[in-house]
Amino acid sequence: MTPQHVVLVGGGYVSLFAYRALRPAIRAGTARVTVLSADSHHNFHGFTGEVVAGLLPHPLTRAPLARLMPLAHVVHGTVRRVDRTARTATVAPASGGPDRVVGYDHLVVGAGGREPLDAIPGLAECGFSLRAPGEFERFLGRLDLLVRVGGTDPVLIIGGGLAGVELAAAVADRLRAHGAQMPVVLVHSGDRLLPGSPPRMAAVARRELDRSGVLVRLNARVQQVGESEVRLSDGGAVVAAAVLATHGQRAVIPPGLADLVRDGRGRLVVDPTLRAAHHVWAAGDAARVAHPVTGDPVPANALWAIKAGAHLGRNLRRVVGGRPPGRLRYRGLGQAMAFGTGRSAAELYGVPLSGWAGWLLRLAFFLRFMPMRRQALGVVAALATGPVRGRYPLPRPARNAVTSAHPAGQAPSPPAEFRCPAAPTLSAGTPQPVAGRPVAPSRAVRS
Repeated sequence: MTPQHVVLVGGGYVSLFAYRALRPAIRAGTARVTVLSADSHHNFHGFTGEVVAGLLPHPLTRAPLARLMPLAHVVHGTVRRVDRTARTATVAPASGGPDRVVGYDHLVVGAGGREPLDAIPGLAECGFSLRAPGEFERFLGRLDLLVRVGGTDPVLIIGGGLAGVELAAAVADRLRAHGAQMPVVLVHSGDRLLPGSPPRMAAVARRELDRSGVLVRLNARVQQVGESEVRLSDGGAVVAAAVLATHGQRAVIPPGLADLVRDGRGRLVVDPTLRAAHHVWAAGDAARVAHPVTGDPVPANALWAIKAGAHLGRNLRRVVGGRPPGRLRYRGLGQAMAFGTGRSAAELYGVPLSGWAGWLLRLAFFLRFMPMRRQALGVVAALATGPVRGRYPLPRPARNAVTSAHPAGQAPSPPAEFRCPAAPTLSAGTPQPVAGRPVAPSRAVRS
């Protein structure tokens, strides 16, 4: 029996947990798996806040895909197009050279989503994002530069969701630990933080931000990011040393699937078995997955991507074995965020938690789903020795390092030192932002 070829697009949670569910079929010779990923590593985003704050070293959150999926063939490159008629995917290798054509029997779209940087003029050129390959490392490099040089212009975070709130507190914690005088400004377009979360959880998060000294601007949108300032929809302006986008998500869908049904956010609409079309499956942030009870779209978070990816893998195992796929029945668990050791805002099955209870619950959950046990043990050791060891240093990316593959027609982002707004030589005494009032542009000389 010829094994059926399953091609997984993306190196995130969906692909990893689909692969794990497919291992019995691979060993039985009924399936073979190829992974196409723009990043050579799997990035575990659960502890992003701890990495930014210096509580964990960044390498603990990254693992080589080839090591995580030894029974699969991993191709580091970007999918240029998919031909559904021929059942092929054309890949541009990250190392260069001619495109490769990979045939498939089943295609899994799990490349996730990215911040819509082009929705705000200047953001793609002058800001940083979280989800694009290599962008988080570049932001860490920028933050390291600011910590070393100092200054008073703030770091501006766009988006008041889970990621934005947690990272705003983490950046403020890192700056405060190094004695930096730069404030952190969180800009959110809604009238309250954490839309979609329980009000009590949002209230706890707001108190933690206030404790961290984060300046929150609600009911304001970033309209333009320039070299000297960030303009807001409420008429204000902020002179920013760095801008990090965490707002919204745009599904990453390979070219060639435009004829498939999508929702208003560009996600592939899938049925209860997670099938988008004949021989095409999708899960995670790239798919509109309906909740098995309410029918509403499930949240775009790691837990749903993990559970959907595992279910999708089990369904493929059934299909290659000649059995029909099953419906997704997972109903959700909750959500959690941390603001340093022992401080949290969380909810489990609708029950609000905070402090040590929520922090330990979050830690246990993330340790359970970390891709490598050695990394999980490393996290425990790092957190346990933190009070004695102190903060981990921020990584400094090489000036011309190539850390990821980029889609066709898109140039790699410049190194952290050359991203605007530029602040390597910030001047002392730069005015700080005050809620509801514009700030005069900085006159600092750029290096």
